[in-house]
Amino acid sequence: MLVEYGFVVDRIDVLDAPDEDNPVSCRLFHVRRHARITSRPRTSRPPVAHAALGVGAIIHGPKGLLLGYHRRGTRELPGGSIEPGESLTRAVVRELEEETGCAAPEEDVVLLGALVDHVADVVRVTVAAVVTAWEGEPADQESESVGDWRWYPLDQLPDGLFTPSAQALAAWRPDLPIEHQPAHYTPFATPGRSEQLDERHTP
Repeated sequence: MLVEYGFVVDRIDVLDAPDEDNPVSCRLFHVRRHARITSRPRTSRPPVAHAALGVGAIIHGPKGLLLGYHRRGTRELPGGSIEPGESLTRAVVRELEEETGCAAPEEDVVLLGALVDHVADVVRVTVAAVVTAWEGEPADQESESVGDWRWYPLDQLPDGLFTPSAQALAAWRPDLPIEHQPAHYTPFATPGRSEQLDERHTP
């Protein structure tokens, strides 16, 4: 029980009653807690920013693949940057709702893997994710830079995909004929798990 609750047992002393006819026997446990290892930053200054972390949400259902149009001229998946203190799955859910108005629980987000490439001097890390169930129909949201949400058949994807979206889609379905800047891909999810999407969509 002591070990189960995080203690280390150094030794156990047996304390028997001095009288031979006294059956009382006690045990004295010498225990201690594990020493906690501390951590600290090297300095009080924050590190120089040289990387960007974001998520791309793949929404694929009976109507096709969901893509929006960015005002800078690219078609792209719902997604964006991670906010401080936010998990990857939470970022996917938040970005989906902010950009399209659709809602999804975190347990219905499958993280596929991380795509790493470079843009100038910045290391860009995009975590591709598949949302396997969601509620609502995508619609333009006020103040968002991506809108004109449309469903595309996988064999009729538009030209001009945003590079991280293209990379995420190629990681999800390597058979898609998508040209994109090379990225190092490290998978997270069990192969085949993302294909549950078509079965679990909640309109």
